[in-house]
Amino acid sequence: MKKNKQDKAPIVEALQSVYNQRIVPFDVPGHKHGRGNRELTDLLGEKCMRLDMNSMKPLDNLCHPVSVIREAEELAAEAFGASNAFLMVNGTTSAVQAMILSVTKKDDKIILPRNVHRSVINALVLNGAVPVYINPQTNQRLGISLGMSVSDVKAAVSQHPDAKAILINNPTYYGICSNIKEITQLAHEQGMLLLVDEAHGAHLSFSDALPLSAMEAGADMAAVSMHKSGGSLTQSSILLCGDQMKARYVRQIINLTQTTSGSYLLLSSLDMSRKNLALHGNEIFTKVSEMATYARDEINLIGDYYAYSRELVNGDTIFDFDPTKLAVNTLEMGLAGIEVYNLMRDEYDIQIEFGDIGNILAYLSIGDRIQDLERLVSALSEIRRRYKRDRADMLDYEYINPRVVATPQEAFYANKQSRPIEKSAGRICSEFVMSYPPGRPILAPGEEITEEIIAYIQYAKQKGCFLTGTEDPAVNEINVI
Repeated sequence: MKKNKQDKAPIVEALQSVYNQRIVPFDVPGHKHGRGNRELTDLLGEKCMRLDMNSMKPLDNLCHPVSVIREAEELAAEAFGASNAFLMVNGTTSAVQAMILSVTKKDDKIILPRNVHRSVINALVLNGAVPVYINPQTNQRLGISLGMSVSDVKAAVSQHPDAKAILINNPTYYGICSNIKEITQLAHEQGMLLLVDEAHGAHLSFSDALPLSAMEAGADMAAVSMHKSGGSLTQSSILLCGDQMKARYVRQIINLTQTTSGSYLLLSSLDMSRKNLALHGNEIFTKVSEMATYARDEINLIGDYYAYSRELVNGDTIFDFDPTKLAVNTLEMGLAGIEVYNLMRDEYDIQIEFGDIGNILAYLSIGDRIQDLERLVSALSEIRRRYKRDRADMLDYEYINPRVVATPQEAFYANKQSRPIEKSAGRICSEFVMSYPPGRPILAPGEEITEEIIAYIQYAKQKGCFLTGTEDPAVNEINVI
């Protein structure tokens, strides 16, 4: 990588130049450098408000970049080892949807694991493509779904040779990595494209000690959530493309749904974060991995918790593990992950990423400190001492194999009625039910509601999971066909 190029931040430099000119604004945004909303300016700071600018000639235009944004995208592509990169300000959701909308249309098939993020299924609602779901295998001890088995992908490809693409999650929220290189080769041998939801892997391109990144594996597209582990502002992301993709067409697809008023606060954060990772990423993520290893070792000494890592690797469904992920199983404590999550927040003022039925995730990245990890370990130890109980009657899984009856688009737009969840067994769901985060649907449009799913939803509500996706904000009723 050429550091003499990667030490540039063209959007940031252009923004600072315009800032220093002290231009009189007769354009949007209407707060006019913060003068029109003093309370907001006091909250965010005058510099932030003055940097919140609109597209103008010196700053380029996100929808049709020809200068500084285009240069920033070229630098991002180089940094991530991609042929093309697109700066995204509608979140990684928009990057994921752009991938799917770029390679499929109505009635096209796409092979994917069922435990995808809701943004994937939302894209299928929009364009009418048909999902070929692969039910992920699970680790019974941890109660989590794993990566894509190569044999399962081969079977799906054999049964659906007309599929346009394969999509995989890599790494998962829990740090589980699939054999992405072999799956990519399999896809290409069959004339299919390989898409990667790499929302939790922005860091993989910047250290040889980490699992293989999507672009290194030869994937055709990858959605990279820079705001998660890369240090940029919330909602900022990057879409990467390999040399098989027509970049100009992908740009048109992005412009179907992404805002025409790209935030320069978000864009500059992407530009500066890319520069930081390109120049210092290896050093940064070596340190993050070391901190995560330290925390895992300390947590496992407490007893009953299980902070897992590369000892899980089996060469297939857990082909590799992202050592920066601090995922901890809580079931032997007799507590659901969401219960530990709530205790950490309410009793110890520690905000972790999420808790599900059996696990918690503390998200480590470039801004963490060892003293904060010591506080986390101490809190977990005290929670065990104060709240440990018998494991009886604990659910021990986070994924239920669905029965798919209709496509997401058919079900979402079908005539529907609302039913109490407890009386909905046997009906076909026409909306989502999910715990957020992590945003994997328990139910998606087109799936049959079963007694097992109803029991899971009720258990999740009882334990305090934040359920979303239904029209009913209380998630007491559900829309069915």
